[in-house]
Amino acid sequence: MSFTLTAKSPPSKFRAWLIVGLLFIIAMLNYIDRTMITTMRTSIVDSIPMSDAEFGLLTAVFLWVYGIFSPFAGYLADRYSRSRVILFSLFVWSLVTWMTSYASTFNELLITRALMGISEACYIPAALALIMDYHKGPTRSLATGVHMAGIMLGQSLGFVGGWLAENHTWNYAFTIFGIFGMCYAVAMLFLIKDVPRSESEVDTVEKPKAGFLESLKVLLGNRSFLFIVAFFGFISIVGWLIVGWLPTYFQEKFNLTQTQAGVYSTGYVFTAAIFGVLAGGVLADIWSRKNSKARIYIPFIGLCLAAPAIFMANYSYVLSISILCFIIYSFCKSFVDTNTMPILSMVVEEKYRATGYGILNFCGTLVGGLGLYFGGALRDSNIDLHTIFQFASGMIILSALSLLFIRPNPKLLNQGK
Repeated sequence: MSFTLTAKSPPSKFRAWLIVGLLFIIAMLNYIDRTMITTMRTSIVDSIPMSDAEFGLLTAVFLWVYGIFSPFAGYLADRYSRSRVILFSLFVWSLVTWMTSYASTFNELLITRALMGISEACYIPAALALIMDYHKGPTRSLATGVHMAGIMLGQSLGFVGGWLAENHTWNYAFTIFGIFGMCYAVAMLFLIKDVPRSESEVDTVEKPKAGFLESLKVLLGNRSFLFIVAFFGFISIVGWLIVGWLPTYFQEKFNLTQTQAGVYSTGYVFTAAIFGVLAGGVLADIWSRKNSKARIYIPFIGLCLAAPAIFMANYSYVLSISILCFIIYSFCKSFVDTNTMPILSMVVEEKYRATGYGILNFCGTLVGGLGLYFGGALRDSNIDLHTIFQFASGMIILSALSLLFIRPNPKLLNQGK
């Protein structure tokens, strides 16, 4: 016996963009909470002594736990209400952020970072899949780009953590952002909703949603999806390595204060990424009307420009030139962030979409965490960040080449035009 759902009106353009705007705020909080610890390294180490490798482990363990739980978290968003998964994630990670302010030992900090990894794992796959549900036409890349701009804004505001730590204590920022996030999650219960079921192409109970193992089998058997994983993994090594160690790079190479290094490495560099995701979204949406592979070519071009920018940054001992090179890298690399989910939507069916992005997070954060940890370990072995960042430019080229092997599914292309 089957039950056909009552048809519902498609969401209005206003509603579709309102969802993006509300998720923009959550994305911003997500990245402020996870990255501000990197800008308050001196304050934390003064309070809780640890080696460079141990400090790198704080971010690495977050990434590993985040990555391990991401495929299952993505499956939850495909199987249940995406909006409820998003709000649950926001509330729990904000609670953990608040709890972090009470940590007094390295092990306690490590535990809170692991708990934050579990709670934040549920957000990105669900949020991007929800945006794909609301934006099925030519606004797909720009809508993703606006949301990703929230992430970039959160990264660019990461220096607030170092500033508050320098003027108060390192605990202070975790208290403020934790309480705000919990309050925002409660308020959003009344505003963030799933797209009507008729719009998400679930029309009868005779078509049950795929199980977790079935989803994994389908995704891992898709050759183009595996190339997306490779592309995402290579660029994740670079992205997290720079997020974790760029403040220290500026502080040591140019003899800056903790606050100055934080401003240059987040306020300047990641502000450029905001413009990058918006530009990458607009260019991909416009070009995709004439070229079905535009959403693949735009990030390819961006990565080909980002690699030499990183390489040249390491040869400059002029602060302004070094900052400019990292700004170029950040702007161009952001073409990846605004188009990854749209590329995935060209290869993977909607019912596997959040799970697919969860697998990307798993692979990307696993290798990204390794990069962060070994970055600290190499520094302990007297290998400087100059050499480490040169290696990163090679990873960018490998990521770009992986894009060229992705073959879109013709049946899914029309959804993204």
